[in-house]
Amino acid sequence: MDRVAVALGSNLGDRRAHLDYAVSRLRQILTDLRVSCYVETEPVGAAGPQPPYLNAAATGLCALPPRALLETLLAIEQERGRERPMANAARTLDLDLLLFGDRRIDEAGLVVPHPRFRERRFVLEPLAGIAPDLIDPVSGCAVAELLARL
Repeated sequence: MDRVAVALGSNLGDRRAHLDYAVSRLRQILTDLRVSCYVETEPVGAAGPQPPYLNAAATGLCALPPRALLETLLAIEQERGRERPMANAARTLDLDLLLFGDRRIDEAGLVVPHPRFRERRFVLEPLAGIAPDLIDPVSGCAVAELLARL
C-alpha cells in the first residue's frame, strides 16, 4: 500500500458538511487516515469574486492504483454536486490527489505529484500539520520544508 495525500476544499453551500462527507468517504478507501484541521482561506486564482474556501488535507494508506483513486475522488466530488462550468469556478467539493507514495505519474488527466501543490499555502499548511515529513518525490523536500520556502 502507498501513503497518499489528498487536498480537500469547498466554497459553496455547507462547506463543513461537504468536507465532513469527503472525510467519511475517504475512511472507506484509505486506512490509517489522518485529517488536518479545517482552515478558511481566500480563493486563489479565481475568475471573479468567490466566497472563501474551507480547506483541509488528508493522508492515508491506499490499496487502489492511482487512476482508480483519482476516479474515486472525482466520484465523491460528484456525489456532493460538483460542477465544472469553467476553470477555477467555485465548487461544493474539490479533492486533489497531491502525492501517491514516491511515484511520479504524468498521464492524460493524471499528474502526480500535483503540479501546483508546492506553491499553495492553503494546501501545504494543512498537510504540514499532519505529515510534515512526507517527501515530494520531484523536489526531494519534505512538506514542512516546502512550506517554509513559501
